[in-house]
Amino acid sequence: MSMRNAVVYQIYPKSFYDSTGSGTGDLRGIIEKVPYITSLGVDMVWFNPFFISPQNDNGYDIADYYNIDPTMGSMADVEELIAALTAEGVGVMFDMVLNHVSIEHEWFQRALAGEQEYQNFFYLRPLQEDGSLPTNWESKFGGKSWSQFGETDLYYLHLYDTTQADLNWHNPRVRRELFQVVNFWADKGVRGFRFDVLNVIGKDTILHDAAPGENDKLLYTDTERVHPWVQELNRETFGSLEGAITVGEMSSTTIKSSVRYTNPANRELDMVFSFHHLKVDYVDGQKWSDTPFRFMELKQLLTDWAVGIQAGGGWQASFFNNHDQPRALNRFGDAGTYRVQSAQMLAAATHLTRGTPYIYMGEEIGMTDPVYESMDDYVDIESHNAYKILCNEGMHPADAFKIITKKSRDNSRTPMQWTSGANAGFTSGKPWLRPTSHDEINVEAEEREGQILPFYRRLVQLRHDMPLIAEGTYEPFAREHESVYAFVREHEGQRLLVLNNFYGTETSLKIPVAFATGSVLLSNYGQTELGETLTLAPYQTLAILANEKTA
Repeated sequence: MSMRNAVVYQIYPKSFYDSTGSGTGDLRGIIEKVPYITSLGVDMVWFNPFFISPQNDNGYDIADYYNIDPTMGSMADVEELIAALTAEGVGVMFDMVLNHVSIEHEWFQRALAGEQEYQNFFYLRPLQEDGSLPTNWESKFGGKSWSQFGETDLYYLHLYDTTQADLNWHNPRVRRELFQVVNFWADKGVRGFRFDVLNVIGKDTILHDAAPGENDKLLYTDTERVHPWVQELNRETFGSLEGAITVGEMSSTTIKSSVRYTNPANRELDMVFSFHHLKVDYVDGQKWSDTPFRFMELKQLLTDWAVGIQAGGGWQASFFNNHDQPRALNRFGDAGTYRVQSAQMLAAATHLTRGTPYIYMGEEIGMTDPVYESMDDYVDIESHNAYKILCNEGMHPADAFKIITKKSRDNSRTPMQWTSGANAGFTSGKPWLRPTSHDEINVEAEEREGQILPFYRRLVQLRHDMPLIAEGTYEPFAREHESVYAFVREHEGQRLLVLNNFYGTETSLKIPVAFATGSVLLSNYGQTELGETLTLAPYQTLAILANEKTA
């Protein structure tokens, strides 16, 4: 399997399918749905973590890398799942959380018990001389990034939740332990690895306050020391593993850094996730805000990253959805009148570009954000923290709640909607998070008469069948158009023009004669009349193969 013609499907296990009636998804539930997964034609499935965890951050606070959370299943279930997917030619990608562990992890507990060897696994620091915390950094989940280390005078660093202690990668023993984790799962047949927040492992040995006005993230993100550690990770684990595919989640990264991570000559990773294009509906860089997305900024970012990564010989993941993001349909499409068309358009923009496409469970049937009435409906710790902070800053609770409904990570974590029946056919019990739109939006309906699921299957097949899509170069087109994101793919004399109308109104643009006299490869509307001036319908996507005989 080449990463270039591969398509990855992401499953959030807690929300995929519940086989026991507990209200929480589990591994046996995923095994039951293997036929559905394989029907999509995807090449690999990325699973969010299902290791032993107190679940303060939905499994990203790992207490034991080697054992399975009992609510999810057993090691035998994991082995059966890997075997079932592998037998169908589908690879398995595990989520490796190597920047931090739960404070319930044995390493942290032994550190608390006074074992110096394990205290060196973490960033433990005393207060500064003026009594302030070791640094003035903010946690990414809100609040300070330091908490008291037991009953001692020391404090431990947690860039995320207070229950997630950052690991000290300067310690060779820590790196060896983490590499052993990766190799353990590789030995079980895992061939894909998604490395969580990998570009923040490179903290310095001496940690400094951010200066007034300075972004504290720049003090620990994408530092020079990350690269040799990722190269070591490659050498000691997946580097010699046949068929391996790796992706690094890169917080606040740059094109230049991402090229370094993914250029094959550097022997680091296959591709990166970057998130700048998913911040175009932030106000002044603040996630917890409510504003329409800025299309021209989105288009500029998608273009700059595609061009820049290509120029540097790197590769990237292509996506609009994942477990940490609200549903793209609500953000960049129309979840009402044009739900079908905008779902298809966003899919084409993702799958026809240069990069490995990722499908997040539910997007292939056009799932939307839930409609909730109160904070009691939300589970996500980040959302509850944000709501408190917004209210404490003086925002009216109703306005704060509206922002949560737009930006909560729970928007994408509602259960997979299998049927229009009770609890979306996800569970016979009470779901851990309540679905709200399954009456109309569900797999059963899509299989029977839907237009979104067949469109996704077609896109997956096109990447497999056409080197033009898998391998072709990327060139931006109509960069100044205020509602269309367009690009040209080219490979061995073939060219494909991809046009995506991001708005619910008709729009026109001129196209070169080679495309005007070409043939339609894909459209989410009926027959489209080609010509040098094209009119795109609301949320239309149109992919046109050039007539290379045209002068």
